[in-house]
Amino acid sequence: MLRYLLVLFVVATSCGLVVAQEKTEPTRPNILWITSEDNGPELGCYGDTYSDSPNIDALAAQGMRYKRAWSNAPVCAPARTTIISGIYPPATGAEHMRSNTLLPKNMHMFPYYLHEAGYYCTNNSKEDYNVAKEGFVWDQSNGKAHWRGRKEGQPFFAVFNFTVSHESQLRKRPHTLVHDPAKAPLPAYHPDTPEVRHDWAQYYDKITEMDKQVGLVLAQLKDDGLDDETIVFYYGDHGSGMPRSKRWPYDSGLHVPMIVHVPEKYKNLAPKDYQVGGESDRLVSFIDLAPTVLSLAGIEPKPWMQGDAFMGSFETKNPQYMYGFRGRMDERYDLVRSCTDGRFVYIRQFMPHKIYGQHIDYMFQTPTTQVWKKMYDEGKLNAAQRHFWETKPAEELYDLTTDPDEVNNLATDPAYADQLEKMRFAIHQWQQEIRDIGFMPEAEIHAQRGDLSPYELGHDPQRYHLARVQATAEMAAQRSPDFLPNLIDGLKADDVTVRYWSALGILMQGEPALGQARSGLRAALEDSSKSVRCIAAEALGRFGNEQDVKLALDQLGKMIDPTQNGVYVSMLALNSIDAMEERAKPLASTLKGTPDGAKQAPPRMGNYVNRLLEELSAKLSK
Repeated sequence: MLRYLLVLFVVATSCGLVVAQEKTEPTRPNILWITSEDNGPELGCYGDTYSDSPNIDALAAQGMRYKRAWSNAPVCAPARTTIISGIYPPATGAEHMRSNTLLPKNMHMFPYYLHEAGYYCTNNSKEDYNVAKEGFVWDQSNGKAHWRGRKEGQPFFAVFNFTVSHESQLRKRPHTLVHDPAKAPLPAYHPDTPEVRHDWAQYYDKITEMDKQVGLVLAQLKDDGLDDETIVFYYGDHGSGMPRSKRWPYDSGLHVPMIVHVPEKYKNLAPKDYQVGGESDRLVSFIDLAPTVLSLAGIEPKPWMQGDAFMGSFETKNPQYMYGFRGRMDERYDLVRSCTDGRFVYIRQFMPHKIYGQHIDYMFQTPTTQVWKKMYDEGKLNAAQRHFWETKPAEELYDLTTDPDEVNNLATDPAYADQLEKMRFAIHQWQQEIRDIGFMPEAEIHAQRGDLSPYELGHDPQRYHLARVQATAEMAAQRSPDFLPNLIDGLKADDVTVRYWSALGILMQGEPALGQARSGLRAALEDSSKSVRCIAAEALGRFGNEQDVKLALDQLGKMIDPTQNGVYVSMLALNSIDAMEERAKPLASTLKGTPDGAKQAPPRMGNYVNRLLEELSAKLSK
């Protein structure tokens, strides 16, 4: 009997110990994201000898770094929207800078699913999403958000975001440089001037400051005794804030550092190729982060998520390509798609008639941008440096192994014809798979359709005819006279987006197309869509005769006022007026009398319309 009681005592005591452990130890890992703004892999652990980043380098030595990580978007809001939704913004109508669209009601930002599973979710503190927050997203999202607010034993998902490396910090003066500007590495596309060297050196100074902030968070984790319980990610939110990195879906704008540390306790959740202090060739991008975090928490990624988990219980195979995109950047319109297989970068320009370096007010506050443009106007740049200030080819192809600065376009080289075709097809198929609604004029994306979200509109083949739209846009971007009859016919299509791209295609062919297209463009000035009217007016206004210009100015003048037309049509019209240059002078007084655009804009879009009004008023009044 005594032996029996002793056995019962041991068993009960053991069970008690097990219960106590379950109360104090999380059954799932804590997950910590440390992110920094506007910096690519210019870090010591990525082989940059000019950089000073000891804390991030130490994290890389304890974890694994990804050699080929992309942010999908080369600017903050669309990049962060990709992360939080797990859907490519071209599929949700959210690719345009600081736009605001809705997700379908059955889809939630991914922290919702972590919260449902018992995680304490915090964000410190930038959000900047292009989709509306509906329902639960964060337990706390502000400058005080911290894992320390959770219940005892509760697993956490915490984000700390550092802004010290942001574009706005690179141009703050005065600034006493720590890094020697004479030793700053310059890309082949930037001119070698004191202003450029100062900006690059200051950028590296800011990376060092950011690195110290990373070190402080990691120290807090260790002080709290959580470093062995927490999977840590560090990554930048897109390429550097220097011009032709930020805002452009080249590798220079999309390549980011991505480092993951998995403590011994959770090695079962580590990537299959995980090596302490090692590196991975796997392609990872922001579209993969939502499914990866769910996978680490033991939650099966949602079927509508468009990325791949690269860690955890639901890790998938290495994707063949990563994808990038560019839409409207602040007050300037564009449409670009890109992809990489890790070596080659392919870029598809759907609006090649626009120059790369469109005048974006915020970007032009950087000294490098100013001196670079000034030297172009003075004819002082070489071919690689001039490229940014000129119109674009429809396709670009770069080999990163021989041309890391992406200045030698191989798209017309017969030796790379097979590679070009393969990646061209990859972009085409990807747009089909995600149902890329970015072809649609922005005003049409935001048109009232009851409770139907842009994502749902794009996924309804009866309402969004993607194959026809995509074929028209691809024809338009080629700027071939052979396609002109198709584009003229497209002006009469029943699909507004087909009509829009047909007008754009004629515009891109310029003056030679006007003879055949004049009557069709004049008829399009009465189109039911103001976006179509705007592009038709721009084509007539830029390349037509005196009567065409008069008709164009009359139509564009009616579309300037954001109180009557909305900010999206107003911005599009103002961009068209800008493209007309001297021919648009009769509208100078109309521009000056236009109501304040900021009062009509969604709060996130601020002064985009006003910036254009001020710039064009000054330009056309000279």
